Amino acid sequence: MVTHVAAEAQGDERGALLAFIEEQRGGVRRALLGLTEEQARLRPSAGELSLGGLLKHVAEVEQTWIARAKHEQPAVHRDQSNWHECFRLTDDETVAGQLAYWEQVAAETEKFIRSAPSLDDSFPLPPDPWFPPEGRVSLRWVCLHLIRETARHAGHADIIRETLDGRTAFELVALEQAG
Repeated sequence: MVTHVAAEAQGDERGALLAFIEEQRGGVRRALLGLTEEQARLRPSAGELSLGGLLKHVAEVEQTWIARAKHEQPAVHRDQSNWHECFRLTDDETVAGQLAYWEQVAAETEKFIRSAPSLDDSFPLPPDPWFPPEGRVSLRWVCLHLIRETARHAGHADIIRETLDGRTAFELVALEQAG
């Protein structure tokens, strides 16, 4: 569910982009409010998605893109052999642990984007088959991509949560504000 994002200070494009990323993170976090670890691992639809798996995925994706932008290796390397693992919590992973990890990732994103000389700065895409050869993207593109990626999965999270216990995004916003 979309909540209101305050208008940026005049000319603060970075602040606006970061606020929209944070707003979408909130949608994923809210979908997990009040659930047990077992509920967060349930896959109530025909697909493989669980709320815990979505949480892990969005945190990992954000960390990966910021690492690439910093010309560093992602914390976790994914390819066809282990791609399925980014959408599920392993036995030793917890929702609380993934939320704490995502909080660290979010702080690093904020620090990096705010300190970059320009949102026009670009970096090369990896040589994966789904990227154009010798492609490059800007930091602005990364921010927009993180908004899109997180928003898509926040929508998935809304559907999964409502399937689990009938709670809608509206109810979860109220729950979040009360708690």
